[in-house]
Amino acid sequence: MASPKSVPASEARSSAIMAAGTLISRALGFIRSWMLILALGLGSTVADTFVNANNLPNLIFLLVAGGVFNAVLVPQIIKASKAEDGGADYISRLLTLGVLVMFTLTAAVTLAAPWVMQLTTSGYSPQQLALATVFAFWCLPQIFFYGLYALLTQVLNAHGAFGPAMWAPIVNNIVAIAGLGMFVWIFGANRTNPHSLDNWTGAHTFFIAGLSTIGVLVQTALLLLPVIRLRLRLRPAFGWRGVGLGTAARLGAWTLATTAVGQLTFLYVMKIASQPGAERERLREAGDPLWQQIPGNTVLEIASQLYLLPHSIIALSLATVLFNRMTEASQAGNRAGVREALSHGLRTMAVATVFAALALFALAAPLGMFFSGGSPSDGVMLAQTLSILALSTPFMSANFMMARVFYAKEDARTPFKIQLWLAILNVVGAFAIQYVPPRYIIFSIASLYTVGNILSVVLSSHYLRKQLGHLDGAHVARSYIRMGYAATGSALVGAVAVGLLGGYRPEGFIWSSNWAALAAIAIIAVPMLVVYFVLLRLFRVTELQDLLRPLLGRLGARVAGAPSPAAAHDGAAAAARARADDENPATAALQIISDDTGIIPRISGQFDPVMYRARPSSARIERVPGRRTFQGPPGQNPHFPED
Repeated sequence: MASPKSVPASEARSSAIMAAGTLISRALGFIRSWMLILALGLGSTVADTFVNANNLPNLIFLLVAGGVFNAVLVPQIIKASKAEDGGADYISRLLTLGVLVMFTLTAAVTLAAPWVMQLTTSGYSPQQLALATVFAFWCLPQIFFYGLYALLTQVLNAHGAFGPAMWAPIVNNIVAIAGLGMFVWIFGANRTNPHSLDNWTGAHTFFIAGLSTIGVLVQTALLLLPVIRLRLRLRPAFGWRGVGLGTAARLGAWTLATTAVGQLTFLYVMKIASQPGAERERLREAGDPLWQQIPGNTVLEIASQLYLLPHSIIALSLATVLFNRMTEASQAGNRAGVREALSHGLRTMAVATVFAALALFALAAPLGMFFSGGSPSDGVMLAQTLSILALSTPFMSANFMMARVFYAKEDARTPFKIQLWLAILNVVGAFAIQYVPPRYIIFSIASLYTVGNILSVVLSSHYLRKQLGHLDGAHVARSYIRMGYAATGSALVGAVAVGLLGGYRPEGFIWSSNWAALAAIAIIAVPMLVVYFVLLRLFRVTELQDLLRPLLGRLGARVAGAPSPAAAHDGAAAAARARADDENPATAALQIISDDTGIIPRISGQFDPVMYRARPSSARIERVPGRRTFQGPPGQNPHFPED
């Protein structure tokens, strides 16, 4: 075991590696999306068809195997890595099982591609369905590589090698970007050389779908070398009786159910979201100019990526850190400590998410134009969709933070209930939405997800109050109101600037080109941020310091060459975690089940490698005697007495 003195540096180094890799991967992901729109267009039938097919591998993996990997196989790998041989035999058996399961699943789904596309699309013409099926044949093999990537990532992370899994997706994005670049070079951008079902060829498919899958393959293959360097002597090994999968499966049963409900719901919503693209193609073939005013699922996909960015950068990181505090307090039966950690997390992340919500709303026009592929009409549709989604950003992140409390208390049943209510809302809503005019279907789905994000906070608050008594609501509300005032002032400045740059006029500067829109974003964002910080100070929002202190502390420490207070605290916590995990390796398994599962309704079908990052396991004190995962009614856990 590493000495306590060595832990701060190693943890800080691992955190820096993961943060840098994640940030670069996110940036390249947006470049990839921008290149896809440049190549195929934002409002094109081909783009909608490809997005449908390319999202399926990740959705099917999460539905059928993703939950099993996170809740069952991953905890076993982490526990096995603590053995004297590094868990070589045990991990060999689990990897063999995982590879066989993923290969069988991938082969079956790929062979069934025609039926899969029929089930997940609505209204496609025979020609459009044929192209969707071809895309699916190219894309569905990604399921196998996603599964293998998830397994290899956990093997590396369990042995302290965090970097490779964070940097491999960067290569994936580079391969895809290169393919899209070659597509534009050979076949031209959609703006100047429109790509349609009529002129699409097999060569087009290879550069779009083929290189997308090759990128996932390369991403997975890059993990093989660092795994080999672990010298675990892994080999094919059969015989899985007595390896403990049954126990882990029972422990993660509610987690698996939550994942399944969420993915099935999203698949149904995706089916409804495919209708506008089908109707648009019929209008285009009929020569009706109204086809240009119908947004498809590509618009929803890009808008989702934009509005999820603040959550993925700020909320996920903060929730991961605070999960440790919540778990420690939960294990001690300290409801006040859990409440304090939740309140701190909700208020701190709101500094970023409240601003992001109103900033995205104010900058929707230039953002829409920049990601439109050069088409102002497509940019308007994207801006409208983004405006609807953006305002629910704080609710989505708040719900994610609240979910950490349930998992910290080893209560996986309540998140399932919440997911079930959200699924009912989404299924009923999507069923009704299919009957609205095609022009408004995507906007309606965006509104449905916004309502779902708000409802999720209401439901989580209801169940948490039963378990914690109260949620420090007055303190949280006052902070959100002050931040809301500051963000509103900043957004007003942004809105005025957008107007001055022609954002509200069809012939305005912002709508003249992608680069004009990008310049507008850069020009407007800086004063918006300055105004926001000034107003935060004016309204005495102390949470700004809470958000910036860890970053500034680490930067200051690196400049001075001494460990920062944050790093020292991390080191002490890491040492405690190491001791606790050595005494009880099951704690690491519980950490992964709890931390890698969310109850946010999925919008984007993009595969997110960060989901499979094994965070350092929680700091644990001695477990309560006889403690087991409580699955009874909320508020009646005997190990959490009344305050």
